[in-house]
Amino acid sequence: MPQKLVKLSLYIVLTFVMGATMQGIGAPLESAIDAQVKADQAAARSQRKIDALSEETAELLAEYRQVTTQLDSFRTYNRQLENLIRSQKEEFASLQQQLTDIEITQREIVPLMLRMVSSLKQFVALDIPFLPRERQTRIEQLQILMDRADVSLSEKYRRLIEAYQVEVEYGRTIEAYRGTLDMDGKPHTVDFLRVGRTALFFYTLDGKTSGRWNAHGQSWVVLPDHYRAAIAEGLLIARKQAPPDLLLLPIQAPEAR
Repeated sequence: MPQKLVKLSLYIVLTFVMGATMQGIGAPLESAIDAQVKADQAAARSQRKIDALSEETAELLAEYRQVTTQLDSFRTYNRQLENLIRSQKEEFASLQQQLTDIEITQREIVPLMLRMVSSLKQFVALDIPFLPRERQTRIEQLQILMDRADVSLSEKYRRLIEAYQVEVEYGRTIEAYRGTLDMDGKPHTVDFLRVGRTALFFYTLDGKTSGRWNAHGQSWVVLPDHYRAAIAEGLLIARKQAPPDLLLLPIQAPEAR
């Protein structure tokens, strides 16, 4: 009986000691676990913040790169624009100078062209009288053209040079054309033969009369009958109805001075 009592007492003591021990250990352990949980939660929050910050940083970096690219593009565009503006300024200055030069040129060339028209008119008046209406009309048109403000200076000059070239060409060719000639106070339709600007002949349509222009006397003179065949042949050659051939025609010698 006493032995059982001792065992029971020992059990009670051990139970009490173990309970006290577990109770003493449990509080710090629970506190440590709670601290670890809080630390883990804080670490998780920190990681989320880091992840969010990293994502935000990546977005900012991408935005920065985009802005940098746009800035480079703007700089390139601005440089190009500056070059364009500089080029336009230079071109404008050049145009201004050209306009000034044109004004000076116009002041110089307009009187020259007017003198050229006057000289051409005088030349035609003193020349042998072939195609009188056509040549006179050309000069009158030039005179009208010179007074027109809606025609450019270059076009006026071109037309003037063209008229001179036509007159120059007359001296290198032969030509046959039909016109009217006053003989004995009456108009007669005749064929004219122009040999350069050296000689001008007429030939009546009936073939009975021929003549030439006398530059010294400024009049028409009838030629001897034996020249009619040569003049008729010359008309055929000028009209390309006969091959070129040697013609024996009376040519007036230059007037002695």
